[in-house]
Amino acid sequence: MERITYQDIPNGMFENLRTIEDSIINSTLDIKLIEMIRLRTAQMNGCAYCVDMHYKELKHFGETELRLSSLCVWEETPYFSEKERVVLLFTDTLTKLKSSPISQELFNNLTSHFSKEEICYLTLTISQSNTWNRLMKTFEFTPGNYKVSK
Repeated sequence: MERITYQDIPNGMFENLRTIEDSIINSTLDIKLIEMIRLRTAQMNGCAYCVDMHYKELKHFGETELRLSSLCVWEETPYFSEKERVVLLFTDTLTKLKSSPISQELFNNLTSHFSKEEICYLTLTISQSNTWNRLMKTFEFTPGNYKVSK
């Protein structure tokens, strides 16, 4: 049973978040990379609804079972490119935020694969995903019901 239903959500709240989502989707970032970030943050935050959603989205975009099942242990596997590994480390770092700044080494590694504009969108994607995770964990939307729109 959901604590807060879709009908209970204040008018405009999801619409404003969707505006940010549209900005991310319309960026130059690859949609599979965006969805990988979203799935990884959901795993880290223990958000079952979001794990279900982004797993299904990645399957829809052709992601393999091997990579999907290994995302939670990405550091120990050879299945992710150097570019993906930098993004996953950035995702992990921003999701488990500490009081210290993001290291210069991590930032330099990001700049070797992404423009400053893309790093802004990566940061926004991670932040937005964490926001959705926190909303879903509070609202307790039921996992398993998400359907990928064709």
